[in-house]
Parts: sequence; structure tokens; C-alpha cells
Amino acid sequence: MAKTKQVEGPHCVPVSLPDHKIVAASRIAHEQNPLNRPPEEQMHALAAMDLGPPPSPEAIAVATTKYWRTDGVRLTVDFLDNPPNDLRATILSHMNAWGKSANVQFTQSSTDPQVRISRGKGGYWSYLGTDILSIDAGEQTMNLEGFTMKTPESEFRRVVRHETGHTLGCPHEHMRAELIAQIDEKKAIAFFKATQGWSEQQVRAQVLTPLSKDSIWGTVSADRHSIMCYSLPGTITESGDPIVGGADIDQLDYDFMAKVYPKPADLKSAAETAPPSSVGHEDDHHGHADGHCGAARNQNFLGIEMANGTKISVPTSMDGELMRSIIAEL
Repeated sequence: MAKTKQVEGPHCVPVSLPDHKIVAASRIAHEQNPLNRPPEEQMHALAAMDLGPPPSPEAIAVATTKYWRTDGVRLTVDFLDNPPNDLRATILSHMNAWGKSANVQFTQSSTDPQVRISRGKGGYWSYLGTDILSIDAGEQTMNLEGFTMKTPESEFRRVVRHETGHTLGCPHEHMRAELIAQIDEKKAIAFFKATQGWSEQQVRAQVLTPLSKDSIWGTVSADRHSIMCYSLPGTITESGDPIVGGADIDQLDYDFMAKVYPKPADLKSAAETAPPSSVGHEDDHHGHADGHCGAARNQNFLGIEMANGTKISVPTSMDGELMRSIIAEL
């Protein structure tokens, strides 16, 4: 049997908001999408660790997801280093690859652009989802170091689409606990220090610290071929088998994003076909949500259109009281 080709090339580097912006950014995330709330189970865990007092605003903010509103994502894009028009068009076309299944669109604009791209030093990275709204005007929200029209097409697919996934709110797939458990810690630290120049702290943050299984939406098992998953060589895994990683958006990525950001036709179909009992009853109609983007929960999504025309997509396994409180705010 032929071996699956491993994805090569530099990796996305970790970036996060400065501490003084975290709480305000979590409020912005909630304003953009009321589902951007820390999961109930994680908040209970935070409360338990504090031994009584409620979780601090900072703790709540860190646990908040950063997805955009579900009635359509329309983000403007500009380039800070004046690349040629053909390069601009190529990058935008790869960003819009997510629009194949999801209601998302990126368009170029020099007027107050929300996504600001630089090709300067610093590697490949993007802030997560709605966090880009907390970055000062004139500063980049995404970095694509050294990209030119001579960059291979495969790198546009691997890097630009990956970083755009972050801009849309997707964390790293390889940071799921079941994949991290397969990695030899000492070998990983040595490998990324030699190949990426990362410190031990960076390796632990970027590769060895699992996401909370309750912190984001998605599938039961990890997808080794997700565009959001790093390629990890067999030399750093316990078994010697590589974690192949994603060279492009795969079908599970597309399926998940279609549920998070449903197109109007999909939203209408979901609302028409979902039984009323799916709201507020955790033991009904769960099924499998075959998508993830770094996620770890098995959920179906229910499309709901409010009387005022607002459209949202919610996981059917959400606690009924929480769902009703979110709907009441819209």
C-alpha cells in the first residue's frame, strides 16, 4: 500500500491578543455571535479551580470562542505592503475557497479593512476569528511571510487557506488531546527547535497543550487530514507513524464550516426539517456533525430565523435554558 505523502513546509506560529485586550475582545465576540460563550462545563471547571468565587473576567474571556455571526460573514481585506495585483487576486481567491460550502466572502477594500495582510518577517499566522476586530488599524491581522507569485500553488493552498481558517474562528486541529497523546514530548521540543527555531515554551503552547474538549464545536474524533492540522513526522510520535496533516481544505472541514456559517438555502432547509423537540432536549436528534476545525464535540446544528429577520445556527445539544437566553437577546 502506498504511503500517504506528508505535508512539508514552515508551520503557522502562535499569536494571541495582549492581556489588556482579552476581556474587551470576548465581549466583541459575544456581540458578533451570541454562541461565543464559554461552555458551561468549562466554566464549572474554572469555578472549581477558584474554590468558590466566580471565574474572573479574564478567565471567562480566554475560554470564549471567536466565531463570526452565522447569517453571513463578509470581511474586507487589504494588503499593507502593496503587492502586485495578481498576487492580491491569488491570495483572495484562496481565502474565498472556504465559500464553497460556507456563507463567507472576502473582498478587497482599502477603506477600514478588517483583515490586513503583511508579507513581512514573522512567519505565517493569523489572529483568531473576531479577535481581528481588536487589532489597531494599520497593524496586520494575518502574516504570509515572503509570499510572491513564485510561491508554489501548493503553498497557497496549505498556508493561505489555513490562516484564513483561523480568521474564520478555527483553532488548530492537531491540538486535540487524542493527537497530542501520540507525540513524544522531548522529541517534539527538539524537532521544532531545530526546524522552526521555537523555544520550549512555544512548542508546548503550539503543539503539546490540548484544547479543552468542551471549548469548541465539532466531531467525535480528530481529522488528521484537516487543513487546520499540522504535519507531524513519525520521528516525534510514540508509534513512529506520522500525523500527515492537511495540504488543503478537506471534506470534513467544508462540512463543518457549512454548519457554522450556513448558506441561506441550507439554513432554511435546517429550520424546515428540524423537529421542535430538538430545542432544549439533549437526548434527541444528536447524530454526527461531520466537521471540526480543531473541534471535539458531536453536535447537529439547528437553523433558526427570528421574527426580526436575524438568522442563527445553534447546536441542538445546547442546554435549553442557555439557548432560550441567547434567543431572548436577539
